[in-house]
Amino acid sequence: MSEESSRAAALRQARSYLRAADPVLARLIDQRPEYDPQRERLTRLPSMDLFGALIFQITGQQLSVLATRRIIGRIQDLFGGRLPSPAELLAVDPAAFRTAGLSWRKIGTLRELAERLTDGRLDQQALSEAPDDELLAALTAIPGIGPWTVQGAMLVALHREDVVLPGDLALRKAIRDAYQLDHLPREQEVLAIAEPWRPYRSLATSYLFSAGAAASATTAADAAAAADVIP
Repeated sequence: MSEESSRAAALRQARSYLRAADPVLARLIDQRPEYDPQRERLTRLPSMDLFGALIFQITGQQLSVLATRRIIGRIQDLFGGRLPSPAELLAVDPAAFRTAGLSWRKIGTLRELAERLTDGRLDQQALSEAPDDELLAALTAIPGIGPWTVQGAMLVALHREDVVLPGDLALRKAIRDAYQLDHLPREQEVLAIAEPWRPYRSLATSYLFSAGAAASATTAADAAAAADVIP
């Protein structure tokens, strides 16, 4: 069986499991039965290894996806249209990243991460193969890197199957809307809702992210259309 066929079979199994485990997810899955988050991500984001995904996540802290993509694009321009390796990042004047739109705090975090990856304190290959809890512990020891940053990188770059981002505002909003809650769920509530999704929390999370993004796009389009007709 080819890698593509194996992945398709794994997705079918995960969708079937989630459909049986959670009626809300069943509805979202039935609306998009062929949804593949990895394929969709590749149409929106550059290809990323773990370090590249951490650059993306650190850049995106407290920013919208649109603003993050703009800054990432400027960073890529510094390196011929791609994201840098740790050594390449350290070789560039930090002021260039400030001009690209990064705060000094984020620049410091990226440089600290890059230094640990180049001086041997951390090894990217070993991190990529480490269990989720070990990866989380190793990276959150760096000032400026919290669980959200690592969880996003695990989802985007490492394609881990059982990742949820309980602190992500977009996910919390998507859960509020999908589950028709009258409040924005707190992190512990997100984790409780996500418990039945194990061991496929990544796919469930991706379905909710996608549903939330689609709802936001529809709302924005409706607002623009209304603005066009208001005298």
